[in-house]
Amino acid sequence: MLYTRKGDDGTTSTFGCNQRLSKSSAVAEALGTLDESNSFLGIIKTQEHAKQSLRLRDKSYLFAEIVNQIQQNLFIVQAEVAGAPKHISKESIREIESIIDSIEGDLPPIKSFFISGGTRFAAQLDFARTLVRRAERRVVAVHDEGVVLIHEDSLSYINRLSSLLYALARQINFKSGIVEEKPHY
Repeated sequence: MLYTRKGDDGTTSTFGCNQRLSKSSAVAEALGTLDESNSFLGIIKTQEHAKQSLRLRDKSYLFAEIVNQIQQNLFIVQAEVAGAPKHISKESIREIESIIDSIEGDLPPIKSFFISGGTRFAAQLDFARTLVRRAERRVVAVHDEGVVLIHEDSLSYINRLSSLLYALARQINFKSGIVEEKPHY
């Protein structure tokens, strides 16, 4: 069944918790925000531009493959937040750092904040970055409360993930000939 009626009282359960939690708890907030981030990445993955290759140094990636791997990793973080004995690997962190470093080598240096936009695809990646940043804040809140132990590699991964999405958005605009617009303070 797609419904159980167990959450009608405003509670939910997770892997690692023997009792029901409020749906407004830090754990439920983190899980929901990770799910929201993952769902929006699914929208990004379906875009026509996601079917294109991204050539970085000596390696070529499909945007859709990068996004799919991010989604897989977000499920690992979700499982961890829910109390499952899982966490992100150091190799996953190294992989996104490698992609970020390659993109950064192709782009002009950052000297300012930039107004989101340019291409639709880049704007969607930038929006995904903001969702991931919110998810990071929620996961850190769970970690800080000590309700669930969140591994340092998972915290590092989710922090790096927003940087990757930012780098991808900048790369898309750069390859499309879009000049980044600075805010006028």
